[in-house]
Amino acid sequence: AISEMDRVTQQNASLVEEASAAAASLEEQAARLTQAVDAFRLHDTGATMRSSFL
Repeated sequence: AISEMDRVTQQNASLVEEASAAAASLEEQAARLTQAVDAFRLHDTGATMRSSFL
């Protein structure tokens, strides 16, 4: 029973490491996506000026 608990504990530790790495990767990707989307954001003054020309 103890060896089974040890095995499960090791599996859990491995899964935690994988989840942590995935979370870090996701955070990095989200930051890159935010930077990419920022290129398309319009400032309030620019959006107002553009809409007045339409």
